[in-house]
Amino acid sequence: MSATLVINGKAPVVAYAELIAARIVNETKPNSISIEFVDDKKAAPATFNGDNKDAFLKIVAQFSDVFSNSKEEDITQWVKMASEELVIKNFQKLSESLGKLDAHLNLRTFILGGLKYSAADIACWGALRSNGMCGSIIKNKVEVNVSRWYTLLEMDPIFGSVHEFLTKSLQELKKTANAGKKKETHKANFEIDLPDAKMGEVVTRFPPEPSGYLHIGHAKAAILNQYFAQAYKGKLIIRFDDTNPSKEKEEFQDSILEDLELLGIKGDRITHSSDYFQEMYDYCIQMIKEGKAYCDDTPTEKMREERMDGIASARRDRSVEENLKIFTEEMKNGTEEGLKNCVRAKIDYKALNKTLRDPVIYRCNLTPHHRTGTTWKVYPTYDFCVPIVDALEGVTHALRTIEYRDRNAQYEWMLQALNLRKVHIWDFARVNFVRTLLSKRKLQWMVDKGLVSNWDDPRFPTVRGVRRRGMTVEGLRNFVLSQGPSRNVINLEWNLIWAFNKKVIDPVAPRHTAIVNPVKIHLEGDDVPQTPKIEMKPKHKKNPAVGEKKVIYFKDIVIDKDDADLLEANEEVTMMDWGNVIITQKNADGSLVGKLHLEGDFKKTKHKLTWLADTPDVVPVDLVDFDHLITKDKLEEDESFEDFLTPVTEFHTDAIADLNVKDMKVGDIIQFERKGYYRLDALPKDGKPYVFFTIPDGKSVNKYGAKK
Repeated sequence: MSATLVINGKAPVVAYAELIAARIVNETKPNSISIEFVDDKKAAPATFNGDNKDAFLKIVAQFSDVFSNSKEEDITQWVKMASEELVIKNFQKLSESLGKLDAHLNLRTFILGGLKYSAADIACWGALRSNGMCGSIIKNKVEVNVSRWYTLLEMDPIFGSVHEFLTKSLQELKKTANAGKKKETHKANFEIDLPDAKMGEVVTRFPPEPSGYLHIGHAKAAILNQYFAQAYKGKLIIRFDDTNPSKEKEEFQDSILEDLELLGIKGDRITHSSDYFQEMYDYCIQMIKEGKAYCDDTPTEKMREERMDGIASARRDRSVEENLKIFTEEMKNGTEEGLKNCVRAKIDYKALNKTLRDPVIYRCNLTPHHRTGTTWKVYPTYDFCVPIVDALEGVTHALRTIEYRDRNAQYEWMLQALNLRKVHIWDFARVNFVRTLLSKRKLQWMVDKGLVSNWDDPRFPTVRGVRRRGMTVEGLRNFVLSQGPSRNVINLEWNLIWAFNKKVIDPVAPRHTAIVNPVKIHLEGDDVPQTPKIEMKPKHKKNPAVGEKKVIYFKDIVIDKDDADLLEANEEVTMMDWGNVIITQKNADGSLVGKLHLEGDFKKTKHKLTWLADTPDVVPVDLVDFDHLITKDKLEEDESFEDFLTPVTEFHTDAIADLNVKDMKVGDIIQFERKGYYRLDALPKDGKPYVFFTIPDGKSVNKYGAKK
């Protein structure tokens, strides 16, 4: 009678050790343990034969012949350490535990010594695999012995494929649960109730301020506005909100239009708030005449305190005549007296909604405007400008991010106070990513300080930045549409958007080869070409339309040093796209000798390796990976981003690649097999090689071009 192990795929600490142990048992004694899965946050991580206590130790004890090198007294302490110390999320305590493990492994291949892993290794490896904090620690080789040991075990398919096995099993569980139900593909719900929306009459607008480059938050707003305009066969206005000459530049405006065009977004009209400066000036005069606005020269700090405390300004009851004189003579001409004043809407200085506490609607600015020059010296604020221009341009539905929700009442008050037609507002959640700044002011600071190269830096969340990193327009659009117009504000992992991108690039990205720290192998055998021989091979085995590439076959080849270090004499390995090789000799200088064994079975080899012919045709390349610019997932309001800057965010790895790289152009996206996806960012220049940027693929760990 077989034993039964139940794994909870939604447990906070996934029972990878129990799952690996059961798979090892079944490989030795087929069908000895029936492995089942549940998808229940409340269930125990693992249950063995109905008992959820010490499931791992019970598996080892019941199948002691399989784990014959794992006596209970030897492994108990390690199982305890794994379950108590290696799964914790406290970085300081985790570091101490990893330090102890690293010291223990200093002169050992495996935890209990010997030439084969034991249950102690399974318990500790499983604990680290379940701890999300460990990925970067292992990748960065913070504890070199732990990283070496972890990677060695990961090469064993039972360990290395355990997450994939778990994921597929949970997917099958979900399919079974949904059998018979109406099949629905997961997509965002766009069936929102736009009030008074009529087919052919909806007008939306995307109003960027030309004070920086378009980032992915703006991209979401633009795509959603376009979506609803098209869904209702209406119109989309792209309007530049250019009411602050201190920040705005023609350069930013041009770049925004270029980026929108790249995203496939073209407005039915392109307008500027500055087109309506005269109308807004006239409306301000109207409000002053009707007693709905007043001029105020209260110092900024005092005004801020009064608004916070609900105290009326001493200037609130100025006469209409005095207000008109100050606005039309002093402020309009930018005089010394005018510069002291601003215009405030007279709403309710005690309102619970503080945006209604007499907000500023006009202020002076002597900086020349990039479109109107020195014609104007007074400019409307965003909150005064937007409802007016929306009404004048015929906008029916203003889609705004949810942080404006408190200001919606102010928007509606302006329309009513000026007797303008109603515009419906729809709030949607802005897109937030962990460890990411979207503030244009903060991004500009990083550019000015030289922390990044420019606004198109691959570490930036700008449209140009993510595209330079390898984001496709289709991937970005698919991500935005998957989020939809939801009002739920969440901090998203970057892996999510990159996973959408992978679906776009994987079917079409040509496959190529790059080798890091080359180690030479001299091949012997009758089938080995003694002189370099070129053959044409498909760039993508599953998509012939991608084309062909040159592959050079030769008696001398090179492989990655990381791979070479794992090989043993007399071991049979597979050279991808060639065949099997038996390693016959490991030389003192690290090089290898092998014998071509083309009749060998690739299904039986443990290692499938990429390789390149050791000829002058190889091309030097620089593989570049990046880290987030800040170290904290979400900054609190009282925290300064400058205190959380990541010290080093750019990492380079030298490599050599196949000769086909010479045919590529900047912007080409490829996959270096077994290393990941890359975008060619720069051609060789001034002694520098081809530069490739890693493209994240939705997983947390990059192996090459990564942090060392």
